[in-house]
Amino acid sequence: MTQDTQHHRGEDSTLAGFRKSIDNIDAALVHMLAERFRITQAVGAYKAKATLPPADPAREKEQIARLRRLAEDSELDPEFTEKFLRFIIDEVIRHHEQARAAD
Repeated sequence: MTQDTQHHRGEDSTLAGFRKSIDNIDAALVHMLAERFRITQAVGAYKAKATLPPADPAREKEQIARLRRLAEDSELDPEFTEKFLRFIIDEVIRHHEQARAAD
């Protein structure tokens, strides 16, 4: 069997090892996001009961700046990091607005 045939049949052990690590990291990310949203759902419920606004622009700005610094230190694109965090924040705010509307 040629090496080219191995690549097409998914039998490249180096690639399989990389993919297994990626799969493990993806699973960890999903679990971490689930936990983060579990906590932010509790924050949303608390904010709704305490009649606090769903969004906190000052905290969001601080978080984005902090994570951009962490990204730079980790050699991760800070623009990507900010987009990723903004996506998460927007979803959290949507959940908080729903919690407020349900009260």
